[in-house]
Formats: sequence, C-alpha cells, structure tokens
Amino acid sequence: MDCFTALADDVRRALLLRLAAGPARVVDLAADHAISRPAISRHLRVLGEAGLVTVEQRGRERHYALDRAGLVPVRRLLADLAMPVHLNPRVLDGLDLEVRRTVRERTTTTSITSTTSTEETA
Repeated sequence: MDCFTALADDVRRALLLRLAAGPARVVDLAADHAISRPAISRHLRVLGEAGLVTVEQRGRERHYALDRAGLVPVRRLLADLAMPVHLNPRVLDGLDLEVRRTVRERTTTTSITSTTSTEETA
C-alpha cells in the first residue's frame, strides 16, 4: 500500500501524530480513540504496509514507532507543490540602493547630532 492511501484515513493520521512523539503500544494508542484495539491494530498494520511505522516485539507486547523514511514521497510531493521563489535582480538592486541611502542618512544625522552636542558642551 502506498503512503498516500494510508494517510487518507483520519484515525491513521492521528496515530502517526501520536507516534511522532515516541513509540507506543497498541493499548496506549487505543486509549486515545473510541474504537477497539483490534481496529487500531488493523490501522497499524496498514501503516506498516505503507512503510510509515515499524514494529518491535517485546515479550507479549508490540511497540510501534513512526518510520520517518516512509514520509519521503509526501515530502517530495510537497516540495513539488511549493511555490518557487524567483527574485528579479532589479528588485535586489533597488533594495541595495535603499539600504545604502538609509545608512548614509543615519550617518549624516548621527554626525550632525554629535557636532551639535559637542558645540553645546563647549
């Protein structure tokens, strides 16, 4: 199953958000939802098939953890959808000119203020 199909379900997205905080057992995950433990287990199996979670058997308990590597296709899609930033060099030239003008004005104002203060104390 691909990750987009797995992410299409609200419960599975909520499980992933919970697992982003750290590994958890099915019992812990089921406590956050109004559905049965077997239903949570089925959702976790789907997430595992999609490569979004890993399972570690510890005695009789299964601990699930988020597998961030499974989110690579989602990251790629979001990167492809992001708005490209195109800067016109003339805009940057205008910004440079404005910065230089502002610095020059402040330098002039500061030197006039310093001269006036020196003359008043003398």
